[in-house]
Amino acid sequence: MLALRLTRVAHPAVQLRRLLVATAAAGTGFLLLSALGYAMAHPQNPAGALLRLSWCAIPLAATVHLAVAVARTDPGTKPRPGLSALGLGPARLMAVAALHTALACTLGSVLALLVFLHLRDDLNGMAFDGAAKDFLAADQPLPLPAALTLLGVLPVLASTAVALTLRPRDLLHPDGHRRSYGRFGAYGTTAKQETFGTYGRFGARRFRLPAEPPTLPTGIRPADTAQPVATADGDTQAPPDQVPAPSSPSAPPAPPEPPASPAGLPWGVAVLAAGLAVESYASVTDTTPRTALPGGLAVGAVGVLAGWALTALGLVLAAPGLTHLCGRLLQTARPGALRLLAGRVLMAEATRIGRPLGVVCAVASAAFATTTLSDYDGSAPAFGPLTALGGLVVAGCTVATLLTAAVEARQSRADTTEALLRMGAPAAALRNAAALRTGALLAFFVPFTLLIADLAALPLAR
Repeated sequence: MLALRLTRVAHPAVQLRRLLVATAAAGTGFLLLSALGYAMAHPQNPAGALLRLSWCAIPLAATVHLAVAVARTDPGTKPRPGLSALGLGPARLMAVAALHTALACTLGSVLALLVFLHLRDDLNGMAFDGAAKDFLAADQPLPLPAALTLLGVLPVLASTAVALTLRPRDLLHPDGHRRSYGRFGAYGTTAKQETFGTYGRFGARRFRLPAEPPTLPTGIRPADTAQPVATADGDTQAPPDQVPAPSSPSAPPAPPEPPASPAGLPWGVAVLAAGLAVESYASVTDTTPRTALPGGLAVGAVGVLAGWALTALGLVLAAPGLTHLCGRLLQTARPGALRLLAGRVLMAEATRIGRPLGVVCAVASAAFATTTLSDYDGSAPAFGPLTALGGLVVAGCTVATLLTAAVEARQSRADTTEALLRMGAPAAALRNAAALRTGALLAFFVPFTLLIADLAALPLAR
């Protein structure tokens, strides 16, 4: 009930992001049901049915990624003062976020089931003819347990991923020891447990233990019996053994160092090069098995598809480091305040923005390589309805995840933005810095993605 009440009173922007998750879940659920319908309509081709079901893993992963990003930006899952006393500690907030995700995904799955049943003429609808009969299997009864099992995969995976992402993590004391959660989800527990009333018993507030002697600064030697020395003027001065040693003039405080570069750039470049090498090697051998996307989108050797997967993984791993590099390039050649601000924000948010940006680049690279392949072959690929739906789900989820990550980054630096505004920074300067960051990312990643896509399409043109 608490999750339902928090869902109902959420901000419209939060509701819109949850609606995006439900829409993506509906598209993914329809693809899963279509794979089931194809298996029912073609019992003599189990390999083809398994291939269609395996290709559903890509939109499934994209939907789970979007659900995790939406849960991270939900303000209702952020720990706030006073919530622990109401029983809403970090663990309870994690459970509420996972339940929100499960509700959104379940809503999308139910919508997909209703549309699928309507197209099959099970709900007094009208079944489609032609290409739709391959995945509807309207002439056979739908096995409801199998359909519910497929539709339950997405809510379980999404809620589990959200719970693992938002799980309470042990913090460290200044002395290096881990501190655990106390009562009502509060951080830290005392080593010695006291009973109720110990605080005010036997005059605990009236009599206090003597405080420890203060630690003297460097250069001052303690003296137990030293007394002030009287001067000829009648004044007193400290004894010679307590006179502080002359110190050098203090140096001005050093500016904070920029954030360190993410460690995944070398690995990303290596995996990217390995993927391109695997594609080139697999394309020159004619004995390797060949496979195809459902709908006739692309046909190629299994090694080429494996190379595509490695290339996409390399883009995802290298994107945070490349984003950090963009921020560093913005600050070169005597930068002003605007370029310094834009560059430092890019460097600080390199990991949060870079991973979703790498996924978008991987999807765009695959789409561009597929369309470029038709130019080499001289014939455009046949886009079926399921292929178009799958591509729309994957592209929409990746773009929505990137925009959600940008919202999360904006929320994380809200205190810094408010401090700049209080110091008199114009709001136009902050907007110009945001536009400069966006332009720098587009100027770097668009040519880079087109280059990788062109290299990925070359093996298939042979």
